[in-house]
Amino acid sequence: MKVAEIIPTLLIIGLIVISCAAPKGTPGSLSDIQPGQKPAATTDEAGLWLIVEEMELELATSGRVVTDDGLNAYIRQILCNLVPSHCNDIRFYIVDTPYFNARMAPNGYMEIWTGLMLRAQNEAQLAYVIGHEIGHYLRRHSLQQMRNVRNMTDLLMFVRLATSAAGAGYAGDIAALAAMGNIMAFSRDQEREADDLGFDFMVQAHYDPREAAKIWEALIEERNAANAPEYFIFFTTHPPIKERIETLKTKADQLVAEGKISFTRQDEYYTAIKPFRANWLRNEFQKSDFEATRVVIDHLIQGGDNISELYFYKGEMNRIRSEPGDVDRAIEAYQKADLEGNAPPETYRSLGLVYLRKGMKDEARKSFEQYLKVKSNAPDRLIIESYINQLE
Repeated sequence: MKVAEIIPTLLIIGLIVISCAAPKGTPGSLSDIQPGQKPAATTDEAGLWLIVEEMELELATSGRVVTDDGLNAYIRQILCNLVPSHCNDIRFYIVDTPYFNARMAPNGYMEIWTGLMLRAQNEAQLAYVIGHEIGHYLRRHSLQQMRNVRNMTDLLMFVRLATSAAGAGYAGDIAALAAMGNIMAFSRDQEREADDLGFDFMVQAHYDPREAAKIWEALIEERNAANAPEYFIFFTTHPPIKERIETLKTKADQLVAEGKISFTRQDEYYTAIKPFRANWLRNEFQKSDFEATRVVIDHLIQGGDNISELYFYKGEMNRIRSEPGDVDRAIEAYQKADLEGNAPPETYRSLGLVYLRKGMKDEARKSFEQYLKVKSNAPDRLIIESYINQLE
């Protein structure tokens, strides 16, 4: 048998036995996890760690982890700035999936999804989310949750959910990812506690506190525009967002009134993600939730970094969706990309295609010619030249 097939049975047996002997505890009664601390092998906490260690192994070998040294070093620096004392205990994985989420397991492994990194507009916003998840880890919220479902039936359900999620692996669809997220969901009080800690961490690391609420506001706008809001996993595991926004704003306003305004590190953030953003935007299109994607792109345009690239992808979104009026919207976006300067060469190829769709032959030919001019080594040169010949 494979390890993944053996582990679930062992976990069910082990956790049932451990749960009968372990102290029940009450929410808030646990001390913070200390640097280097690991649970004794005979405790229910050790059983919980065993579950997530299997999940971590599934993730690490899934092929869904971004392994770029530069990007990982950048995230490590943020993490260590937030919690220097626990820097060496936390293992993080940048997970290549276009959904907004981050989560922290009780054994010290963290997931940061590329959909979150695409949506964060500066380092301060990402640091706040990372700090929030670290708060769950330090306060041992997962252990509190497991002890809150102490009776046998609920514990079995908890374990089955955990092991089936681990078995689904990261090659699965969004439903499998959501199942994994559910076992890391926390109570409202725990979410408030993690909010407070994450906010304190970002302030202590000298990030602008006003950025904490902004990322939630943007996410709400995106969800409201979405065709499939149920895929916003973060909302299912991190309620209630609106209340938290108001709390964060109040705390930030107080600090600003006291003159405590620090940095966002927007330029540093955009530099770190620049090599990956185009691919992350293309991944967004695979969701086919174009109204939500439009909100994401519009927010990025407001951020002001490499706007020509963003207008190109806004044009691509409309060209691919191809609903009434989308051809004209695509042309407008491509033209804006051109006006901004340094537009991706593919802008002119796509512009030629939508002009061709509208029957604007002269404009299509000129756009195709411009594409070949700015991308002399275009792999599709022969195809584009055939279009040009037909249009002459």
